[in-house]
Amino acid sequence: MDDFACVNGNITASDASEAAPALIIVTGLIGIAFSVFLLKLVSSIALDVASNNEPLVGSEPINGADVAEQNARLLELYAAITTGANAFLRSEYKLCGIFIVLAFPAMSVLIAWGDKEDGKWEWKNGWLSGVSFVVGAITSIVCGYIGMRVAVFSNARCTVGACAPAPHGWTHSFNTAFRAGGVMGFSLTGVALLSLYALILGLRPLFGSEQTDLMHLFECIAGFGLGGSSIAMFGRVGGGIYTKAADVGADLAGKVVENLPEDDPHNPGTIADNVGDNVGDVAGMGSDLFGSFGEASCAALLVGASSPMIVAAGWGALMFPLALSGVGILVCMATSFVATDLMPVRDEKGIESALKMQLLVSTLLMTPCVYALAVTLLPAATCGMCVGGFVVGGVCSSPLKAFFCVGFGLWGGCVIGFVTEYYTSFSYTPVQEVANACRTGAATNIIYGLALGYKSAIVPVFVVAFIVFGAHSLAGFYGISLAALGMLATLATCLSIDVYGPVCDNAGGIAEMCELHPSVREKTDALDAAGNTTAAIGKGFAIGSACLVGVALFGAFVTRLNDTGAKVTVDLLDPLTFAGLLVGSMLPYWFSAMTMKSVGKAANEMVIEIKRQFDANPNLLIPNHPDRPDYDTCIKISTDASLQEMIAPGALVMLSPVLCGVCFGTRCVTGLLAGGIASGIQMAISSSNTGGAWDNAKKYISKGAMDELIGQLEPETVDGTGKVQTKKSQIFKAAVTGDTVGDPLKDTSGPALNILMKLMAIISVVFAELFMAVNQGGGLIGPYVAAAPKVATAAELLLMNTVAMPAAAPAVVGSAVAGPTTIFAVFVGGALLGMGALAAGQRAAKPSASTIKSVSLTEPLLVARAAGIESTPFQGAARPAAC
Repeated sequence: MDDFACVNGNITASDASEAAPALIIVTGLIGIAFSVFLLKLVSSIALDVASNNEPLVGSEPINGADVAEQNARLLELYAAITTGANAFLRSEYKLCGIFIVLAFPAMSVLIAWGDKEDGKWEWKNGWLSGVSFVVGAITSIVCGYIGMRVAVFSNARCTVGACAPAPHGWTHSFNTAFRAGGVMGFSLTGVALLSLYALILGLRPLFGSEQTDLMHLFECIAGFGLGGSSIAMFGRVGGGIYTKAADVGADLAGKVVENLPEDDPHNPGTIADNVGDNVGDVAGMGSDLFGSFGEASCAALLVGASSPMIVAAGWGALMFPLALSGVGILVCMATSFVATDLMPVRDEKGIESALKMQLLVSTLLMTPCVYALAVTLLPAATCGMCVGGFVVGGVCSSPLKAFFCVGFGLWGGCVIGFVTEYYTSFSYTPVQEVANACRTGAATNIIYGLALGYKSAIVPVFVVAFIVFGAHSLAGFYGISLAALGMLATLATCLSIDVYGPVCDNAGGIAEMCELHPSVREKTDALDAAGNTTAAIGKGFAIGSACLVGVALFGAFVTRLNDTGAKVTVDLLDPLTFAGLLVGSMLPYWFSAMTMKSVGKAANEMVIEIKRQFDANPNLLIPNHPDRPDYDTCIKISTDASLQEMIAPGALVMLSPVLCGVCFGTRCVTGLLAGGIASGIQMAISSSNTGGAWDNAKKYISKGAMDELIGQLEPETVDGTGKVQTKKSQIFKAAVTGDTVGDPLKDTSGPALNILMKLMAIISVVFAELFMAVNQGGGLIGPYVAAAPKVATAAELLLMNTVAMPAAAPAVVGSAVAGPTTIFAVFVGGALLGMGALAAGQRAAKPSASTIKSVSLTEPLLVARAAGIESTPFQGAARPAAC
């Protein structure tokens, strides 16, 4: 065939391609319907410890409490946790609402100015990007709220399920927690898929059908991912600070100092701790993974629309990324029945294997489905330079190569998950070594844990590097976007496993506080121990997918820059690019420092309040005494601290790429993104796995695995019956110290770094036109501090006396930046003024640093009596500041 007659490889839309929209809508609705079905199964469990109609293990009176008293206490705790979680999310989402209202017009104006042509502002692009941002933000809020509500609805029901005798108790409690996670997983994937596709359909009529029109459509749709990740940032950071402030404070003041058991009802911080499990590990994780889905989808859609061949293949080919997520819902739905019906859990040994089986089975089932989708929806040219495939991003790809790209992400995520399990489960050598290090105290425990975390990053980084290289070789940045979606293809299963853990953790706390039979707590502890490992696996998936999403968005950013006519390449020898790389590599450390310090300050305040209550009411330290502490004050401390402290880290991540792009230009932004991704993934993995290893090392010791050694080294812990009192040993206390240090690493700083990698990249994609509008991508300051390539060439020629030096840059800069300087100054100035006013308001009510210092130097904090700065109850901002 004549090459001149071959247009886009003679690719045309097929009938199968036209069926893709129906597939997306139907699978999204199925996901929501299945979540409702699972919710009905969970709600069928009555909140009554005697509701099984079987001989109840916990039915006999324990510590003088009969079944009626236990039921009353169960309902009281259920209501307290629910109220605390609702109160926090209400406060957090109020701030998020204010952020959305302020960000929407600012974002729309900046994008409209950046996209202007012939002096006319592109208000359509600006407002539609803003609308996409609002839709993404609201969907993220809805997903996080659904997850939190389901978790608090299910925790007490999991406790009731564990009251039944074995093996039914194992099956009931496991199925309740797992199905609760399924409600979150399937509702989130269904809502996310339908909301994104509805947004696309809603905006599509406002654009034409040409390739450039579709590019502009998906550039506006990118705001959806920005909205999702912005809310995820607040959810992850705010929720993480809340949960770990409560956890660390309750552990230090309760377990370490006063030797209270885990979740003892006399500990004032225990309800706040249980509330934190829901707002941090459930609502935060839900918003995080929703953001990953939205950003990966937006990147794939944008890069895919840059290919004339994919556009020529029809709407179904463009929607291949969303169809992939839709089929993933069906696969995860089928997989869920393996754990609850085909191979139900009947004893402790079956828990971990059932959860790991979910990952393996879903990945196996998804693989042939990906192949079928790729060969059905993606085009294959019949003539031209890429026969049998399609060109995207200058790379000759094909449906088979696209299948391999998705497969790299799908199986790479599975590998990362199992490597994470190896380094965080006490069934394997690394965690056992950490536990053994507790023999010589907390210091060696911490040293071993840090070493484990650093070492655990090796294999995942190699896996991600292989995925990036392989996917880019096969399909360019489109391949990397597909790999990210491949890692998220089984998102519903990953979320089911991840939410399962906090539900079991809460169930154990409720069992302890209701004083149910010890066998109930044994079941929930075993479920929770497996949940800790699978939660670490879930964090591994989240981190790996976040890295791939960040790289995919990096590609979308470069694609947008090239779409403006600029030929952008990333040159690390360029001084601005390398400077941006160094700053980007530093940002994860700056961000982690802020979040870690926030947890420390809030935990310090929590310890002071718990100590005050112990001193004010000594009955709280008497076992089985009916007096109960003031839980509400501790809940308020965590809520206020998290809402105040989440603003600065969020501002750091959101403003960094904007300031970098406007001030120093696109070359600096490329370096910033590369440095943030490269540094962020390694720090996120090491932080999460270090904390997870310390947590499970503590559980390994508490289950009695080292009792023989403890009895030999600490004979005073052996009671009159010859039983070792493990939790009274110095070895266990060293493990608790490590676990306490690791809490903010694994549940605050580590997971929140996912958002840093993604959010900086999606902000760069959305504001790419703005960056290019400022001095043609050179930035306000860039021309002054580093010469552009054409200036360097002129300087070389000048040295050879062949040409004269061109006109000075300031004249060009001055004429080009008068408009954006004013707009940007107002935008950033307003943001800084608002944050400064908020910080000043927070500081105004705090006592002076000299007062705090004098008190802390007088007596050690953990042994100080309440007569000092703890003499009066804390009330709002009048509480003493953290030391």
